[in-house]
Amino acid sequence: MPTIRPHSAVPAAYRPVLAHPPVRRLLAGLAVSALGDGMSFVAVAWLALTLAPPASAGLWVGGTVAAYTLPGVAGALLLGRRLRRLPARRLVLADATLRAAFLGLIPLTWLTGHLTLPLYATLLAISSLLHAWGSAGTYTLLAELLPADHRLAANTLVSSLTFAATIAGPALAGLLVTSLHPALVLGLDAASYLALAAAVLRTRPDHPTPPAPDPATTHGGARLLRTHPHLLGLLALTWLFNLLYGPVEVALPLHVTADLHAPGTLLGTYWMLFGIGALLGGLTVGTLRRLPLWPTTLAIVLGWGLTLLPFAGHLPTAATIACFTLGGAIYGPFVPLSVTLMQQTAPPQHLATLLAARSAVLLTAAPLGTALGGPLTTALGPADTLAASGLATVTLGTAAAGVLLLTRRHRQPVRNREARPATRT
Repeated sequence: MPTIRPHSAVPAAYRPVLAHPPVRRLLAGLAVSALGDGMSFVAVAWLALTLAPPASAGLWVGGTVAAYTLPGVAGALLLGRRLRRLPARRLVLADATLRAAFLGLIPLTWLTGHLTLPLYATLLAISSLLHAWGSAGTYTLLAELLPADHRLAANTLVSSLTFAATIAGPALAGLLVTSLHPALVLGLDAASYLALAAAVLRTRPDHPTPPAPDPATTHGGARLLRTHPHLLGLLALTWLFNLLYGPVEVALPLHVTADLHAPGTLLGTYWMLFGIGALLGGLTVGTLRRLPLWPTTLAIVLGWGLTLLPFAGHLPTAATIACFTLGGAIYGPFVPLSVTLMQQTAPPQHLATLLAARSAVLLTAAPLGTALGGPLTTALGPADTLAASGLATVTLGTAAAGVLLLTRRHRQPVRNREARPATRT
């Protein structure tokens, strides 16, 4: 397994994170599993295409892609009473083990000639059942391993590994599916989760957060969020942000093919530069230790929306590529910033539960936004859909900024009254 070691060339904000041996081991395991998931981004759909009859290939591709992601919502909602009692380390280990086991069954059943489409979708669905809890456990474990000042840098490294995997993983999978069967590529993803499980087994926080009380007396994630208005507002902002991002994934390919009459290589260029921008933007923001988290998060929402507006102006392709690359750099820090806000605000004993609720809720946003992208693109056209997504996102950021300002103004008089000395009588 690769080992990440601090070096003098590493920015100062990341050195304390990478100097921590348990965090290094965890990041190494996450890097391997992220690369495996990047390869599965191609392999899941490609295997469905090889198994499905041509007449229903589209339905099976959509179904298997959904099976690889959406059951995490059910796992977060239905298994909460049991899983929120587990330490963060065990949550990550349970998710990694389940994914390794059931993804590993896919190449085994294919090799024995028993892999059918229903079985394939079932194995994918079971493999993803604990993934919301695994993601929550990862960020909770980082919060247990590191002091608050270093959490943004650590969250940024995790997010950056994901963005890097979305660049390298599909490219590697594209090469492998031509020489290997896609079922075997999914076997490599299963092996990557074994690597993560091995890393987690060797990662033990010095002061783990005590598990939540007995589930019979503990609020679920949704009820806990209602008791923390700031967290509920952050989740609503994040959900809407992801929802408005969804149409981009539909409109951009159609913009390339229908508006520009360009080959798929141009679409690849858009997404590759977006990923590179997101990677660099996230790493840059992660070096800023005293960053005002709420204002920066809202600035990201506004900035991403603004970078989509030029698509409606029918500018030269190079200009929209530049805007989309800049958009990636702006978009990249959003996830680590929003997770850091939750880590700093949530009670430690409920952090894993709240993060799992966050993951479950957000799993519904992008698919719904993507579903809305089809009718919007038909009605408005691809370029105008991209711009409309940007305009709606700017409106969202402006409204959220207004709410934040009103909330802070409302709190300020209360603090002033509390700070004022009592009048003697």
